[in-house]
Amino acid sequence: MSTKNNRSEARISEIRNIRKIEISVDDLFDGIKARQKTELGRAITLVESNNTVHHEAAQELIERCLSLQTSSVRIGITGVPGVGKSTFIETFGKNLTKLGKKVAVLAVDPTSTQNKGSILGDKTRMQKLSQDPNAFIRPSPAGESLGGVAQKTREAIVICEATGYDVILIETVGVGQSEVAVHGMVDFFLVLKLSGAGDELQGIKRGILEMADAVVINKADGDNITKADLAVKEFTRALHLYPPKKNGWVPKVAACSAIENSGIEEIWNMIDDYIAKQKESGFLKELRQEQNKYWLLQTIENRLVTDFYQNDKIKKELKKQINAVTKGSTSPFRAANELLRLTKKI
Repeated sequence: MSTKNNRSEARISEIRNIRKIEISVDDLFDGIKARQKTELGRAITLVESNNTVHHEAAQELIERCLSLQTSSVRIGITGVPGVGKSTFIETFGKNLTKLGKKVAVLAVDPTSTQNKGSILGDKTRMQKLSQDPNAFIRPSPAGESLGGVAQKTREAIVICEATGYDVILIETVGVGQSEVAVHGMVDFFLVLKLSGAGDELQGIKRGILEMADAVVINKADGDNITKADLAVKEFTRALHLYPPKKNGWVPKVAACSAIENSGIEEIWNMIDDYIAKQKESGFLKELRQEQNKYWLLQTIENRLVTDFYQNDKIKKELKKQINAVTKGSTSPFRAANELLRLTKKI
């Protein structure tokens, strides 16, 4: 009898928790519609939660946010460590808020593979912008997702747009495959480079420049002005070697000094012109539709991987196969086949 009562109490507790989440979703959505920063932060926290109980609530919130039509601009910004991403984003963001724009910055910090810690220091590095009433900065730990890009970044973009932010800036960690993932969720992809650091040769290689809509040489000030002008010419020549983009856009090259706030206005004018042309041609709508398709498939892959490793039978068999592979009694390929075969029986 006591077992039955315990089950009943557990079920009542579960229902109460579900109701709390539903109320929370209503409150969060109301706060988002009211453009409250606090509720925006709480909403992103819900989306980023790894608690399976929160997933349904998070998806319901995302669905509601999608119903709020927006005309925001999504800009991806990347560059190697030391190129001045944070300084550039702060100066760029401050220029946009002066124009009356509401700016959200989603900065993904690298997570240590050793202790799983994350610096999350972007608010410290962007003090002026973080204090701007028309700006919102959200550092998120990258975890172990592709190239250090937080898995929930795209959902965070949707929430920021629903809260009324006109420009969404997504900063990558500047390493690995993160640029590929961010490129698949933005309208404009900007690559920051340095002059005189051997970076020009790297830039001529295929890869990141194929994705770039613009290359900006940062720190073009003081003794670096001449080097920056030379770098602009070299990158311009390199970009002309690539075939035209699908939308006919020829990537632009510019120089700026985030510290001196020079060249920043011209960069925004270039992006604004690009967005206007892509909207007029219908390419921007087509691009976002393709991105939605990509993220559908990506989400399926992520879910399959998550479900695989969280299954109790898989966990048990995985330990057994890892032990066998480590001892050399079976091959990694045979072990993988055994584990995948097990999924068919589940």
